[in-house]
Amino acid sequence: MLVLIGVLLVIVGFAIRLNPLVVVTVAGIVTALLGGLNPVQILEAFGSGFASSRSVTIFVAVLPVVGIIEFFGLQEQAKTLIGKLARLTAGRVLLGYLAVRQLTAAVGLNSIGGHAQTVRPLVFPMAEGAALRRYGHVPEHIKERIKAHSAGADNVGVFFGEDVFVAVGSILLITTFVDTTYHLHLEPLQLALWAIPTAFAAFLIHGFRLLRLDKSLDKEYRKLEATEPAVAGETK
Repeated sequence: MLVLIGVLLVIVGFAIRLNPLVVVTVAGIVTALLGGLNPVQILEAFGSGFASSRSVTIFVAVLPVVGIIEFFGLQEQAKTLIGKLARLTAGRVLLGYLAVRQLTAAVGLNSIGGHAQTVRPLVFPMAEGAALRRYGHVPEHIKERIKAHSAGADNVGVFFGEDVFVAVGSILLITTFVDTTYHLHLEPLQLALWAIPTAFAAFLIHGFRLLRLDKSLDKEYRKLEATEPAVAGETK
């Protein structure tokens, strides 16, 4: 049971808002030491994990491309496009992205979205543009809230959507672990089918949270109108 201290370290580290990379690394080292691994074995485990998951860092290759298209005005064009659609709000834009992200992840297209290649250059500017059209002004603290919800929609969509795809790494990891540890045979299709209700529930719950974002923003702007006349003159 001592190895579970690593889980406690992760919870505490995230709760006090320490650097996630440092928290996970320290928790992994502590767990390995409590599990009886020596420093050389720990280093080998980290190296093997990085080598087997090096495709995760592929987003670095697209960063120069994202920088170029942002330089030539992609974010501004996204804001302009959404600003012309009267019925779209920040929450509805993010709800639509959540649906697309979850559906594409469910058929194995995980790389079609992501924070670097989609959320920053497209999704967040579109949500911000919807808020700008609706309220006429987006203060910095509201902009940061929209950024957080944009990233959250991507996280929830891919996390719960990818398990519906039978060939994803997490499904294969679960089947292998259960087979080698508990000697129970599970078919990837079985796990994928059981992941569908979870994915559906995640979409409903987080979709509700995204729609509540609009009501939260309405309430926030009413407060701004009451306390800041300059902002009230700019908002609808």
